[in-house]
Amino acid sequence: MFNKILIANRGEIAIRVARACRELGISTVGIYSNADQKSSHLRFMDEAFCIGEPAPQQSYLNIEKIIDVAKKSGAVAIHPGYGFLAENAQFAKACEEAKLVFIGPSSNALTLVGDKVASRNTVKAVGVPIIPGMEGTSTDMRTFTTMAEEVGYPVIVKASMGGGGKGMRIVRTQKELKDSIAAGRREAKSAFGDETVYLEKYIERPRHIEFQVLRDQHGHVIHLFERECSIQRRHQKIIEETPSPALNDDMRRKMGEAAKQVIAAADYTNAGTVEFLLDKDKRFYFLEVNARVQVEHPITEMVTGVDLVRQQIMIAAGGKITLAQETVRQYGHAIESRIYAEDPENNFMPSPGRILVLHEPSGPGVRIDSGIYAGWDVPPHYDPILSKLITWAENREMSIARMNHVLKNYIILGIKTNIGFLRRIMETSTFRSGDYHTHFIDEHEGELLSTHTMLHCALITQALLMQEKRASLSSPVGLGRTRRTETTPWQELGQWEICGG
Repeated sequence: MFNKILIANRGEIAIRVARACRELGISTVGIYSNADQKSSHLRFMDEAFCIGEPAPQQSYLNIEKIIDVAKKSGAVAIHPGYGFLAENAQFAKACEEAKLVFIGPSSNALTLVGDKVASRNTVKAVGVPIIPGMEGTSTDMRTFTTMAEEVGYPVIVKASMGGGGKGMRIVRTQKELKDSIAAGRREAKSAFGDETVYLEKYIERPRHIEFQVLRDQHGHVIHLFERECSIQRRHQKIIEETPSPALNDDMRRKMGEAAKQVIAAADYTNAGTVEFLLDKDKRFYFLEVNARVQVEHPITEMVTGVDLVRQQIMIAAGGKITLAQETVRQYGHAIESRIYAEDPENNFMPSPGRILVLHEPSGPGVRIDSGIYAGWDVPPHYDPILSKLITWAENREMSIARMNHVLKNYIILGIKTNIGFLRRIMETSTFRSGDYHTHFIDEHEGELLSTHTMLHCALITQALLMQEKRASLSSPVGLGRTRRTETTPWQELGQWEICGG
């Protein structure tokens, strides 16, 4: 087993990895940019090193600097988390050349499955259905135009490397194609350090379903069932659940076996997900392989009891997967809501700034993977995810009810967040029915974008409480005043106020 691991990431995922390392008795090395000097993930590290300026290219995407810090600190392995360099084959190769263990697939496997075009070609060769599209990348606009005409509009432009919706553009006419490709390249370059994009047919109103897979260095492969990821905004997942309400046992078995087949064909090791699109006729198509731990991995952990980050570390250290496919089970239902620093009423613009008040809910069946604290300044340089709220219950209906309840009690003041937006999703009849697809948010925009009613209620409530407090202080107990024995959430927060901005 490793004695020291460098965690090449920030925020909640860096904390999640650090906790797994601590349970395994492994020392941790953290890294941070100048903008993250007060980031909460540093509190969980045994030692930490500043690696540069806030811009990702100068810090969290700086391969040479990260490798140098790992060697100086005595780390023997690097965990990349998700995003940044997690699916970068050059980074994995640099680790291998520096005699450092990359906790993820080999550089060869990453080259194959991390490149969305290469993975499509591999999957096609083993008979798993794929979406029609390009079999290679190109810089020639005529290649994109020809393929778009061949498969028919609408089409979708995607980043060849990386995921998370970065670099994606839906194109419905030839007139939009050139600008969409240019925009996709710019975003892919910024997010992943690689500007290559490709094109495939866009399937209207699909469901997005992924299967969590583990494969060790001894060839043993299992899947840990599916996650439904169809609630998306701009191709970015914001709510996930498992089991998927769209699958029956037979479909689950077929898709799970296809996922294992894809991973084995790529000679892929460690944790990853095989992503599928499910059309309205319940036909599934391979989408891509995400060669890393996913943002939404906690819901799989909640229903299976398997610690995926621990499994990543054990597999990277040469250990064998001790689980058998026939013994893995799903218990109950889990949902994850991603909490973002963004303003839903202003086109979801990022909302950096200082968190003035933070109250994170808790209770049975509630888990929060968080990277924030009151008084912290959310920087403008990175993905605005703040935390992940996960609920588990015996069935889907109870899990939704629990999520709705804890979202109402998740309070972040000082910046804009999407908490109210997420709560309204939980309350829609479409989501509760389980019959939704990737265009859910677009089709329910009017229902989901609220007025400022809740904020007004909060201000009125606080004003009334302050008035009552003044009155109680001026009224002696002996003149008939009774002591309150109940409190409201606003009282429990302590003294707070809404600042301008």
